[in-house]
Amino acid sequence: MKRLKRKIDDFLIEWKNSPQRLPLIIKGARQIGKTDAVENFAKNNYKNIVEINFVIDKQYKTIFDSGFDVNTIIKNISLINPNFQFVPGETLIFFDEIQDCINAATSLKSFNIDKRFDVICSGSLMGINYNEIESNSVGNKQDYEMHSMDFEEFLWAKGYKKEQIDDMYSYMKKCQPLPQIMYDVMLNNFQEYMIVGGMPAIVSTFIENKNYSGTLKMQEQILLDYKEDITKYAVGLDQTRILNVYNKIPIFLGKENKKFQISKVEHGARNREYIGVVDWLNNAGIINICYCLEQLELPLKGNYNPDNYRIYFRDTGLLIASLDEECQKDLRNNKNFNTYKGAIYENIIADMLVKEGYSLYFYRNEKGTIEMDFFVRDTNSLIPIEVKANDNSTPSLNNLISSNKYSDIKYGIKLCNKNIGFNGKFYTFPYFLTFLLKRYLNEK
Repeated sequence: MKRLKRKIDDFLIEWKNSPQRLPLIIKGARQIGKTDAVENFAKNNYKNIVEINFVIDKQYKTIFDSGFDVNTIIKNISLINPNFQFVPGETLIFFDEIQDCINAATSLKSFNIDKRFDVICSGSLMGINYNEIESNSVGNKQDYEMHSMDFEEFLWAKGYKKEQIDDMYSYMKKCQPLPQIMYDVMLNNFQEYMIVGGMPAIVSTFIENKNYSGTLKMQEQILLDYKEDITKYAVGLDQTRILNVYNKIPIFLGKENKKFQISKVEHGARNREYIGVVDWLNNAGIINICYCLEQLELPLKGNYNPDNYRIYFRDTGLLIASLDEECQKDLRNNKNFNTYKGAIYENIIADMLVKEGYSLYFYRNEKGTIEMDFFVRDTNSLIPIEVKANDNSTPSLNNLISSNKYSDIKYGIKLCNKNIGFNGKFYTFPYFLTFLLKRYLNEK
């Protein structure tokens, strides 16, 4: 299978070319392509590669038993495998699956001070107290959070070039409707992406077979692997609680207000009993959390209720794979995405916004008379984003923009199955242009 181009490829080159580079931690969910990206980068940029996978090569967990002096670590690695070559300036040390060996992350301070070798760590960080890594290596590492393939990477996999994506963006920038052929083709690509998701192996299978054959089975296996990882890495009662939350995500997304309520996860459950559970799933790269804003004003961070949130799957293909068989057939055969109360559209827009670098916030007032799916910002304004499964009216969006109560809101964005436009209050964009939204707002 041909290797798929990923955005991390360019990041890794920039990292290597930086004279101030720090040891790197790449975190993210399983099977999103972390190991493949690092191996491809290493093969093309280093004469010597020392790759240690702490899940497969468990004997290497002992290399830190004598302490974190770099010479001692290298000596211990060489005792296990004398064929590894350690040449200063020409060697990459790649610690993979560090969730199975917390000491690998702790060692980064020593490697940074030593400076002879480049070091990359990778893992899902399941079950790891990330604050412990932070305190042991603060100022001595760089973090990179990797995701499954975004829509632009999916288009690259299908053969689309930068020039074609720039051409599509030019209509967005000029606020002109896309030509109908471009609209129809990109909408079809987007609907495929919604079903397939962004897991590289699944995308490769879909591209190679030119159909969905085998993709559902692969997605269901990943969902089972997630459950197995929860059982393996979560401690004690947290296993049950994490599985309770994980299993209930599609159910809450199917409800009208989509609010995640601990009391509905388990009879008699209380928030304090589930502290850290949602964060665990987030750190593992399985979910995205969207918090409810308390006030519709800038800044966004620090202006939300940590106990009022919605949870989305990070990969919409996995959300669809988690639904019942009848939903599966309807979505795959008829592409009837309007079912499930718009949750699928909301989920994929949440995923696309996160992959653009945004944190997720929504708003719903106490009376339920004003509700908004997401908020982002530009330099000086708060921007409400409404996601519509159908091209319905948008009373909440109109009210937020027109009201004098919300001085930070100057315009809005509506994402739906409709071409580019502007009505003086909000911009309308088709769903599939969400991956260009940050570029648009930065250049607007």
